[in-house]
Amino acid sequence: MASKSLTLSTLILAACLELTAAQGSPGTATFYGEADGSGTMGGACGYGNLYDAGYGVLNAALSQTLFNDGASCGQCYLITCDGSRPGGEYCKPSTSITVSATNLCPANYALPTAAATLPRSPGRPHFDMAQLAWEHIGVYQAGIIPVVYQQVECSRSGGVRFSIAGCNYFLLNLGGSGSVGAAWIKGDSTGWIQIFAVTSTGGQYIQFLNVVPAWWQFGETYTTNQNFYY
Repeated sequence: MASKSLTLSTLILAACLELTAAQGSPGTATFYGEADGSGTMGGACGYGNLYDAGYGVLNAALSQTLFNDGASCGQCYLITCDGSRPGGEYCKPSTSITVSATNLCPANYALPTAAATLPRSPGRPHFDMAQLAWEHIGVYQAGIIPVVYQQVECSRSGGVRFSIAGCNYFLLNLGGSGSVGAAWIKGDSTGWIQIFAVTSTGGQYIQFLNVVPAWWQFGETYTTNQNFYY
């Protein structure tokens, strides 16, 4: 009787895992940078030091098809190693990790080690993750693993942070959908940036009043007490 119960439990668990995989989209994942995540700082999204920007080491570079010319910067993805596909023997069972998109994965890069036959190209969904995040779901010797992924809500501590990176560049750290759909800026005659108005890609609209003082400088970051929840 105990043996039958164990078999039934195993079948139920397998069915649940297959259902979870079916709810995501198939892709692949590798890792880059050092074990402490220092090699992932900077990147195509312009966030600079990811610790200071609030992203930390749970980050990933996206392949071109996911990066979407930068529109996906800041978005969050739940990534699960897919043990049902070739290379799945390198998965750590029943583990998932949520990462933020902070960089663009180059179209051509060196293949790490095992599981080298898994298909990847700029046109396929691929995540080049910080090593610490990748090792949460994969065995180090693999180099590349099959995954399923889905975009999820971003959880950010504190309010939205505005970084003025240059004449035409404003970097925002958003919760909710994690990325900007549209933004408006209004100044006044005193030199204050009076209003930032932002719509997230999730569709939420927020006005931020008197965010930046008259003595603002490029390279500075200014915080608010508001954030997005979708």
